[in-house]
Amino acid sequence: MINIYEVKETNDMIEKANLDVRTITLGISLLDCIDSDLDTLLKNIDEKICRVAKDLVSTGKEIEREFGIPIVNKRISVTPIALVGGSACKSSSDFVKIAKTLDNAAKKMGVNFIGGYSALVSKSMTKADELLIRSIPEALANTEMVCSSVNLGSTKTGIDMDAVRLMGEVIKDTAELTKDSDSLGCAKLVVFCNAPDDNPFMAGAFHGVTEGDAVINVGVSGPGVVKIALEKVRGESFEVLCETIKKTAFKVTRVGQLVAREASKRLGVPFGIIDLSLAPTPAIGDSVADILEEIGLEYAGAPGTTAALALLNDQVKKGGVMASSYVGGLSGAFIPVSEDQGMINAVEAGALTIEKLEAMTCVCSVGLDMIAIPGDTKATTISGMIADEMALGMVNQKTTAVRVIPVVGKGVGETVEFGGLLGHAPIMPVNPFDCSNFINRKGRIPAPIHSFKN
Repeated sequence: MINIYEVKETNDMIEKANLDVRTITLGISLLDCIDSDLDTLLKNIDEKICRVAKDLVSTGKEIEREFGIPIVNKRISVTPIALVGGSACKSSSDFVKIAKTLDNAAKKMGVNFIGGYSALVSKSMTKADELLIRSIPEALANTEMVCSSVNLGSTKTGIDMDAVRLMGEVIKDTAELTKDSDSLGCAKLVVFCNAPDDNPFMAGAFHGVTEGDAVINVGVSGPGVVKIALEKVRGESFEVLCETIKKTAFKVTRVGQLVAREASKRLGVPFGIIDLSLAPTPAIGDSVADILEEIGLEYAGAPGTTAALALLNDQVKKGGVMASSYVGGLSGAFIPVSEDQGMINAVEAGALTIEKLEAMTCVCSVGLDMIAIPGDTKATTISGMIADEMALGMVNQKTTAVRVIPVVGKGVGETVEFGGLLGHAPIMPVNPFDCSNFINRKGRIPAPIHSFKN
């Protein structure tokens, strides 16, 4: 039984260590909105979102006031729009009309973001999938709240390399169309391997087809809490270190479980999952990199970083899974660059490179995240980075992702300012050697041998 007294025990965590519930995300199925007439479809989408989500923001604020728990974001995710718009949309511009409808609905509901402008193409693309993917640059350039994601591979199906090649071009086009805001559109676009159906975090949230009509998913976050707890056991053994992380993750997750249950009850929507991910912010003291340094590294990126991150990720899962009825989403530790001041410091010190970040993604919660790269980086190079990350996810049977921002007009040594939770980032150098002959091959990379488990 979770009660208010458990939450009061976390007051110091909230006041001194940046503990918060990062997001309440309301997943909404739009499958019953499908219609062959585009105008009818748009009307159905707007009506469904506004009806189901009308009390989301006010309920989140009520819970914040009553329990004293900061809930940073209230968000909506919807069924991948390539599925919803397949019958009505005959062109990419038709899909953009859906993006604008989603954006308007999100603004009316007062949420921070709406996710699900998405396509699932791990094996191949339908015509609707391709139309949506090609519409992404225009959609993100003409909306404020819409987030987009594309799943390009899975352990069971392999990697759709045609889609990987196309996404390199789409990311470049998105950067160009949003260059007046330092290519900010790319910060709302992520590609996945093994994307989960119940991820509450943006930009990758969508309401998977395995979900019900509506669901509440909650993402908790407490890097600062873990950092302060580890300061008290500095120099102790690995056993003490692991136990401390587990116990702290348990307490953090209990807060998320309470918020999820309360939101579910008050909104009349089933509770889905708690995502245990340690999601940093640009705030000082709210950094995953700081945890790695507290474990014993001079900077994130030093030798031993991947091992330290593996330890952290595993102990967070072990502690958190005992504190919630249902755990899902990504659940681990995010390692974005722009959103984590410690990661930024490591890049500026020369300790952290994209290649080291790639190694860390083998054991982190997701992948190459919020990395600013030179605006003149070739589309095929971006596709190569994506392919590498998809391969890590496919072979290791885990979720991996890429969210890179080729900032138009900027190069290595410069800094880009995104603002808010997206933070700021130094432009990181990219391997200059060419991979276009590899990327321009047609078809897909087959699933690994260990995927055959039937």
